[in-house]
Amino acid sequence: MIVCIAEKPSVARDIARIIGATSSHEGYMEGNGFQVTWTFGHLCTLKEPHDYTPMWKSWSLTSLPMIPDRFGIKLIPEQHIEKQFAIIERLMQQAERIVNCGDAGQEGELIQRWVMQKAGAKCPVSRLWISSMTDEAIREGFQNLKDQQDYQPLYMAGLSRAIGDWLLGMNCTRLYTLKYGQNRQVLSIGRVQTPTLALIVNRQKEIDNFKPEPYWVLATVYRDTTFTATKGKFTKKEEGEEAFKTIEGKPFTVTKVEKKEGKEQPPQLYDLTSLQVDCNRKFGFSAEMTLNLIQSLYEKKYTTYPRVDTQYLSDDIYPKCPQTLNGLYQTKFGGVAPYAPLIKPIGGKPLKKTKRVFDTSKVTDHHAIIPTGVIPQGLSDAEQKVFDLVARRFIGVFLPDCKFSTTTVLGVVAPNNTAPGAAPPNNSAAPGAAAPNNSAAPDNSAAANNSVGVDLVDAIEFKATGKEILDPGWRVVRAKAPESPDNPDAPESSEKADEERTLPTFVKGESGDHQPTLTEKMTTPPPYYNEASLLRAMETAGKFVEDETLRAAMKENGIGRPSSRASIIETLFKRHYIRRERKRLVATPTGIELIDLIREELLKSCELTGIWEKKLRDIEHQQYDPARFIQELKQQVTDIVNDVMRDPTNRRITLTPPEGR
Repeated sequence: MIVCIAEKPSVARDIARIIGATSSHEGYMEGNGFQVTWTFGHLCTLKEPHDYTPMWKSWSLTSLPMIPDRFGIKLIPEQHIEKQFAIIERLMQQAERIVNCGDAGQEGELIQRWVMQKAGAKCPVSRLWISSMTDEAIREGFQNLKDQQDYQPLYMAGLSRAIGDWLLGMNCTRLYTLKYGQNRQVLSIGRVQTPTLALIVNRQKEIDNFKPEPYWVLATVYRDTTFTATKGKFTKKEEGEEAFKTIEGKPFTVTKVEKKEGKEQPPQLYDLTSLQVDCNRKFGFSAEMTLNLIQSLYEKKYTTYPRVDTQYLSDDIYPKCPQTLNGLYQTKFGGVAPYAPLIKPIGGKPLKKTKRVFDTSKVTDHHAIIPTGVIPQGLSDAEQKVFDLVARRFIGVFLPDCKFSTTTVLGVVAPNNTAPGAAPPNNSAAPGAAAPNNSAAPDNSAAANNSVGVDLVDAIEFKATGKEILDPGWRVVRAKAPESPDNPDAPESSEKADEERTLPTFVKGESGDHQPTLTEKMTTPPPYYNEASLLRAMETAGKFVEDETLRAAMKENGIGRPSSRASIIETLFKRHYIRRERKRLVATPTGIELIDLIREELLKSCELTGIWEKKLRDIEHQQYDPARFIQELKQQVTDIVNDVMRDPTNRRITLTPPEGR
């Protein structure tokens, strides 16, 4: 009998239906030579300190560091888990072969391997490795089962991560609690949670310590268009007032009109982090909520595997894309087919294929999150919002680039220029009419200014820019679907920054009256983190990077895995280290004091933790020795314990009551 073990009962039922195991038993299904059983996520965990020696049961500074000679696993002591494990153990002991059907990722590999080890399985093991839960994907997966040994590096990376988290978390949590926690509050320390908390605390300190400084901006309004002085802001009011006086009452003269056409590529496909960021910005969803929603869509077969950190597809997906688009074309919500008009222009033609989308070298275990082509039914409002983002992003990569025109208009006001200039063109001129002499001399050139008869002495230059969309191309997917309106209470979309500003038609040499202004402004502190910006900072090891290409290059040194970042943020809430104030993430006094207490840079440095994450990825790719990684961590933990024990101060954490989120 072949025993298949899935990670959830719902997944097991789907697999059993496909392979013909239709007879139900307690804890498993059977038929066609298969027995299909399941876990409930983790059934096993690493042993706790007291499982190794009774000396480690009570918390004591003298017992630190706790470093077992050999790590072991144990069954999680819960009745429903023990009952299901007994069934799994019996089936595996009698099996001729086992098929590991766990989620196709590092955590899924670890969950199932531990269960097989605990059950004492001795037979050969195959691996089902699929990126979606559609019937077709399951059938193809069973036709192409892999040898479990192929995934040994993946397991070693997961095991190294678990052991590393145990070493640091168990030792440092006890260390800081006993040394600084007044014996009344557990001070939780974690390899990822503590650097994440440090990000929030350090940003908050920047804000608290920020001293606003005034500055003055010189601008002028000419033909209902605001032009800003190119020399920048004035740090002294007197300098700004002097500049204002020199141009007041003098004519404004256009010296250059330049129009450049450009193209904007579609955004890349979603990985988990970019999807969580967009859902937080657009709908106010937490990272954990987005993960749960996209996981649900995956299990319902509507989207592909979600816990991914790549935004690329492998080349073998390209031939399947027309079928996926066809499924989206037929999708309806409330009787409306939102994607049909977007897909129709590219239907029946060869789909665009670029390296920004299809690049097998950028895909390891799984590709980017995309729809499966299965027509969704019965989605909740929140699920529909997430599906809509994924669907539109997928459609967009096959649409043409957006074409736009950027217009730059330069003008000057010269204090010695009293002669009236050329009259401005008729304001009723046809929109978009070409301005003459677009080949004017470069910015700030004397030739350009002299060519319109302006005395350059003490002249002040102004600039205005505008953007006009000539062909929206892929941007049509940004339109709001009528069946899925934005939540009016959601945070503003970052896409508002892309709003167009179309300028009137200006002609080089025209001149006329204007209304100058000198506006006092104040420098502003950096913004508080919200979940979207914190996820980006975790992804890039503390460096807040919006540029897609740069961000992708820095992912190798991010902190945490895409699938774990949401739970890390939730852990900080549960420990009462942070709280929510509207969209802001604010550190509590306890969170701030904890970071202040930690002098060991290793515990709170995003960069160092990012290096650890890279080593774990290298273990997965067989480029780093897992034994070396564990040995390094053992030494680091030992050094941290010794440093803290030598602290002669009597510092203590001020306990603060839990606050609402």
